[in-house]
Amino acid sequence: MPARTDLVQDTDVIRDLANARLGTSMFRRALNQLSDDDLDAASLLLGWTRRHVVAHVGYNARAIARLVEWAATGEPNPMYSSPGARAEEIDYGSTLNPEALRNLVEHSAIDLDVRWRDLPADRWSFRVVTAQGRDVPVSETVWMRTREVWLHAVDLAGGAQVGDIPTDVLTRLLDDIHRTWRTRDEQGLPSLRATDGSVPKHWTGGESGVVVEGPVAALAAWATGRMAPQRRAVDLAWPGGSPIEAPRWI
Repeated sequence: MPARTDLVQDTDVIRDLANARLGTSMFRRALNQLSDDDLDAASLLLGWTRRHVVAHVGYNARAIARLVEWAATGEPNPMYSSPGARAEEIDYGSTLNPEALRNLVEHSAIDLDVRWRDLPADRWSFRVVTAQGRDVPVSETVWMRTREVWLHAVDLAGGAQVGDIPTDVLTRLLDDIHRTWRTRDEQGLPSLRATDGSVPKHWTGGESGVVVEGPVAALAAWATGRMAPQRRAVDLAWPGGSPIEAPRWI
């Protein structure tokens, strides 16, 4: 029997699916490197153990799968049943035994990938509503998942680094972050300047905002709050200013 392939034809979505699947593999490897006892240790996210991160990634796949089902059937199927449902799921998931946690991540990722694979080409522009109330085409769910798996692989604190994330994913992530900052504080908006020779890009901020220069990976680590304070002056340059903590992103 021939292998089943993605039905989507949009080249941008096909590229995004490749990054999401690569990130899923990265998260899976990071998780597999941890023993069951390791899951009880703290993650890089304040107040969350590794168990919380694993539970979140598993339940996130299920939530996104509901949006894909919405697009496939046309019947509204929100990510969560209530504003507090996401936090409740994560808290509950963090209490599961290690085998159940690992199965949650594996099975939910496979289910989501199958739903993406089988979604007809003409349904990828169908509009759905995210948990934040954004009205987006269902194709946006691929990027939503891509951010989750790559960043949370790092948050497991088992060896994965922001520098392991593909440059195109990091660049798009910085686009998202800077856009979010822009909606909150125009005057104090930081300016980011990538120094990678292959990524001649900058993000212009407000006149009173700090200027930060460095490789895209370092900029993303700082902007997402995943850079240790002592590394700010080492991995980044601060023309005309001193190292600071990045503004809140999410």
